[in-house]
Amino acid sequence: MQYWLVKQEPESYSWATFVKDGGTAWTGVRNFQARNNLRAMKKGDLVFYYHSVSEKQIVGFARVLREAYLDPTAREGDWSCVDLKPVKPLKKPVTLETIKKDKILKTLPLVRQTRLSVTPVAQEHFRRILEMAETTE
Repeated sequence: MQYWLVKQEPESYSWATFVKDGGTAWTGVRNFQARNNLRAMKKGDLVFYYHSVSEKQIVGFARVLREAYLDPTAREGDWSCVDLKPVKPLKKPVTLETIKKDKILKTLPLVRQTRLSVTPVAQEHFRRILEMAETTE
């Protein structure tokens, strides 16, 4: 199993809306590295859901339901999307500030590649974030 993190502005599509919808196609990614990360996702992988911009915190995690396919929102180019389903919210959201202060998480791509909307998460980092969030898989 692999682990990932996707970013979304809560004003655009919040965790609460994601849960209410019961899942979504993760469309609209228009960065080649993020697209390649989407293409590397496998069915069953776990994905942290990060509220960007106004909140800057991981609020829950989801599961990949469908592997990469052609993004129906793309007007041109070779873009992909995946289908995600919410698994559970974190008991305690983990803020970017907290992540940056943690010795184990300092190499997390969220910290090093701040503009990238889809990033891999090492298993060690995934477990550490769950621990900080007082949440079990």
